[in-house]
Amino acid sequence: MIIYRHILKAHIAPLFGSFFVLMFLFVLQFIMKFMDQLIGKGLTGAVIIELMIMNLAWMVVLAVPMAVLIATLMAFGGLSASSEITAMKASGVSLYKMVLPVLLCAGALAYFMVVFNNRILPEANHRSKTLMMDIRRKKPTLTLVPGLFSQDMPGFSILVRKTFETSNELEGVIIYNHTNPQKNTVITAKRGIISFTGDYKRLVMDLFDGEIHEIDNATLQKYRAIKFERQRLTTAAEGFDFERSGNNAFSRGDREMSVGEMRYTIDSLALSINESKRRIGIYTASFVDKLLDRSVNADSPAAVVWKPIEQYTTIASQLMYMRTLLDAECANKEYCEKLTRENQTEIQKKYSIPIACFIFVLVGAPLGVMARRGGFGVAASLSLGFFLLYWASLIGGEKLADRQFIPPWIGMWIANIAIGSLGAVLTYRIAKENVEISFDWLLWFVPERLITALKSKKQG
Repeated sequence: MIIYRHILKAHIAPLFGSFFVLMFLFVLQFIMKFMDQLIGKGLTGAVIIELMIMNLAWMVVLAVPMAVLIATLMAFGGLSASSEITAMKASGVSLYKMVLPVLLCAGALAYFMVVFNNRILPEANHRSKTLMMDIRRKKPTLTLVPGLFSQDMPGFSILVRKTFETSNELEGVIIYNHTNPQKNTVITAKRGIISFTGDYKRLVMDLFDGEIHEIDNATLQKYRAIKFERQRLTTAAEGFDFERSGNNAFSRGDREMSVGEMRYTIDSLALSINESKRRIGIYTASFVDKLLDRSVNADSPAAVVWKPIEQYTTIASQLMYMRTLLDAECANKEYCEKLTRENQTEIQKKYSIPIACFIFVLVGAPLGVMARRGGFGVAASLSLGFFLLYWASLIGGEKLADRQFIPPWIGMWIANIAIGSLGAVLTYRIAKENVEISFDWLLWFVPERLITALKSKKQG
């Protein structure tokens, strides 16, 4: 027990230290990515801080497994550097027993992460989404960055020279209208005001003191220029990801639901898919019967489909109607299947990332013994490759699973399986023999003169 406490003591301090360092880096990344869109938009500091706090949840999910790997490398690297690993082996303590307390600690963290992913993370993601939508409703100029083109308005490319903190006014507006591909239209205005309609379904841009330049793309000859004192443009508000806020106004995505909620959704989608399959079968039978000009039994389900068909006079229009019904049901079935895959993938992710705590212990312990260095820099350097491999595999697996190239469990667990197998092999080898990581290959990149000078200095 004394040895176990000693190993845990060497592991806990680096675990907390690396966790806070990683959280600081994630927060810094968030600030660099989003602060230019939030600061100077008339938002209070409390709103910005609340948004940052809501985004801390996904940072914790990523930081904990990373911190486990770095802490394990530092702990076992430090014990190996001070020859404590050798002394424990000489006393009959195998590497498996040394890793056991760290694995138990990783198990506690994995259990915490499973609970966190099911209870705290979905709610934090949903509140962050709701808050961001409320901010955008209050400030529709939020997504407009002065000096940069914005594609958020469907069918328009917008460039503004200046926005204002306390209002929705704009200055120096240039708009490229892509709604009509046969014409090339450019609108310029000295100033403008952007807002939503009363029902918050459409985005309105009022422009003042400007010009409209229009040319026919087909002939490049028909050109006209119009000057205006006031011009109004309207478009759907979906490009700004806006929905009217209220109780239960925002539908939850897969990352905003617990495992139980997603399984309930999957069951509901399964019922919808089965119903679509049943209707497709009925529509197909009706389509074939109509195509072959066969009579339909009045008691069959297909007879219900035939009743609205009779309002169309020609066979072609009747077949077109049947095809429309089939296309609509097939599209609904494909959409439900897509949502089912996404929910199944997210369920697997909620368990695969916590289990990575175990996997990184199996990798970090033998690597730390091999490296014989316990510093944060060495641990972070050795961890970088595994981080990139793990997260690249996780993201790639999620994309492939969502597109139905591979099953969801393979997409989310392939990284754990691959890295876990490598960790198991390394742990077995180090438990049987002492292996050190050699950095002599770095000498190939050092000039020979410098090596000779260093050797001479050392001998002198």
